[in-house]
Amino acid sequence: MKNILFLSLSLFVFALSGFSQPGDAAKAAAPQKAASAETQPGDIAKATLLAHGGDKLKKLQALVTKGSVDMNVFGQSMPGAFSTAVNGDKYYFEINSVAQSLKQVYDGQQTYSSIQGFVLPPLTTLGFPVLQRIGDSGYVITALPELKRKKRGFRITTPEGYYTDFYVDEKTSLLKGYESSYSFGDRTVTTAVEVDETQTVEGLVVPKKYSQRFDLGSITAYATFKTKDIMVNPQMDASAFAIPK
Repeated sequence: MKNILFLSLSLFVFALSGFSQPGDAAKAAAPQKAASAETQPGDIAKATLLAHGGDKLKKLQALVTKGSVDMNVFGQSMPGAFSTAVNGDKYYFEINSVAQSLKQVYDGQQTYSSIQGFVLPPLTTLGFPVLQRIGDSGYVITALPELKRKKRGFRITTPEGYYTDFYVDEKTSLLKGYESSYSFGDRTVTTAVEVDETQTVEGLVVPKKYSQRFDLGSITAYATFKTKDIMVNPQMDASAFAIPK
């Protein structure tokens, strides 16, 4: 039970945590066969990038977020707090709840996790951070799979084979939500996010309040995130990303 709570907590924060490029730690699930690339998905993706900050998002180097999270696993409600910081390819994130705590740090060369033997996948491979890579070589934009085409959106597949299906508002081009699936150990993880509220900070439009569903086989967990502090390109000392001794 405790391991499931810990896994759920860590993956929830991972899905929207930041912009970095640590080493791989999980394998992408084989995605559904995507439709052939079309002009329309690319246009929708470009409009979405522009709506969330355009060049300012592309050039983002550092981001710090802090807030609260209310989780529900097996009908058990668990309040907690999360914080993340990213500077270039360095990052850390920390989760504290009544059930479990986790800290993971990447200093640009090596990764530390407070849970021995457990390291989350690269933070740039799924979810909101992938928007920053629209237009970059190796990040393929295609139409949504056939079953999802009633929604307005697009799929981005990373060079590692991870994919995210993004759904956007037809009028504003802002994100309404997104879904991803991948392999984690011997399990297939599926996660879906619905964005309830965004906040504009220095020209960037960042999800502020969002709900997330996390499916792990027979286990389903839910969470509501409320980001209270968002800092764009703050000055950060290298010691913030020091590997704990």
